[in-house]
Amino acid sequence: MQKRFMAIWFRHLLTDGLARRRPELKDLPFVLAAPVKNKIIITASTAAAEREGAFVNMAVADARAAVPELLAIDDVPGQAAKLLRLIGLGCIRYTPIVSLNLPDGLMLDISGCAHLWGGEREYLKEIVLKLRAAGFDARAAIADTPGAAWAVARFAQKRPIIASDAQALAIAPLPPAALRLEPLILDKLQKLGFRTIGPLLDIAPQSLRRRLGTTLLLRIDQALGRVEEYLEALVPPVPFTERLPSLEPIRTVLGIEIAIEKLLEMLCLRLQAEGLGVRKAILKCHRIDGRKVQVGITTTKGSHSISHLLRLFKLQIDKIEPALGIELFVLEALRTEEMDVVQEQLWAEAKGLGDTSLAELLDRIAGKVGAAAIQRFLPSENHWPERSVKLAGSLTEQPQTAWPELPRPIRLLNEPESIEVMALVPDHPPKLFVHKGKRHTIAKADGPERIGREWWQDSGQHRDYYVVEDNEGCRYWLFRSGHYDGGDAQWYLHGYFA
Repeated sequence: MQKRFMAIWFRHLLTDGLARRRPELKDLPFVLAAPVKNKIIITASTAAAEREGAFVNMAVADARAAVPELLAIDDVPGQAAKLLRLIGLGCIRYTPIVSLNLPDGLMLDISGCAHLWGGEREYLKEIVLKLRAAGFDARAAIADTPGAAWAVARFAQKRPIIASDAQALAIAPLPPAALRLEPLILDKLQKLGFRTIGPLLDIAPQSLRRRLGTTLLLRIDQALGRVEEYLEALVPPVPFTERLPSLEPIRTVLGIEIAIEKLLEMLCLRLQAEGLGVRKAILKCHRIDGRKVQVGITTTKGSHSISHLLRLFKLQIDKIEPALGIELFVLEALRTEEMDVVQEQLWAEAKGLGDTSLAELLDRIAGKVGAAAIQRFLPSENHWPERSVKLAGSLTEQPQTAWPELPRPIRLLNEPESIEVMALVPDHPPKLFVHKGKRHTIAKADGPERIGREWWQDSGQHRDYYVVEDNEGCRYWLFRSGHYDGGDAQWYLHGYFA
């Protein structure tokens, strides 16, 4: 069977992925940026930003000179690999062999698959249109070798499907960068006057090896199929799913509890062997009338305790309507996490957040009032108050930075609330303020603490914060937005101290 490969290239992978999660960014010129050698450098940009003159590897300061409304967002390392993996797992429906091609592409071994979609043209069209409908600017090409498909997807303007044994003709008019060469080799080729790959194919291999090393020869041989290139296929996650059919339809609460317990016994046995615990699980009940009802649970901390998970599901049983009866139960662990091995202790000690009984209590409360009602926050390395905390993903997640030593309120408002303030001297702490119609006379005040905006994130005024205490003993966090300018300064309440 003739080997065939498809290369998929995402022109703006990270920015398209971010715009997909945050629709308000879709039509804005924004970039992702990271610090490099005392500069903030653009690591990914949108098509809109590039049209205005903001490109990858530019300093954000230079880009803002060309695009004043440019929005810069912190780049998170490793996001490209995670996003490509998710897209690649979705492409497994088209071929069993999908490989990551970091930082912005996928490579598919489509040998023997394209005919199921009516041929290679329809196959390519189906995949590209699906990706574009999901919000990704994607291009793809098909060839006999991964190297040729990679080159055509990124550098050819037309004819994305290369006929068998026609790799040389396809890559000859393309620039040397299409061979996936290192910058040092590309610089040498540029100085020697090579603008396309074609002339390189006519030079004796010995001459190329002597002048430019073995890497260039290897890339040419891989693109032409003289050297086989192996792909490291993505391995889809093993689904933690258990099924329990019923000989007779089950309609009673007791019967449903027994079914859930048996499913949990099978599931937790597998999870314990893998060292994993349930974070989110769903129970699907297939009724004999053809309909399906389902309930789900979430846990604060990974758990493979049958008794604990059963208690959580019991809180949801009243939501299950068996009607004429349930003939099939399916239990799925949608999200799991690794669990630390618990060591037995000779003496009981205060375990804090590591106490499993605390996690189980929180899970039971969440089962009654909802998981969204219980939140845990961690410090984030950011001076701007709204960005100085982040929501913890789990009970065991550890902070990456310490809490600030400066006084901060125990309750920070989501949005600062406007207040009326009177001060004896314009740039001094306020003597009283009015919030929601109530007058507060200030007995003590400390400040100001000036906090400036991150210019690479957004524009606006700095803030001067004051910690104040009124005559009733209540303490508040107030700030003035910007410099005092003769009576137009705006004051806000941002938080309450304990």
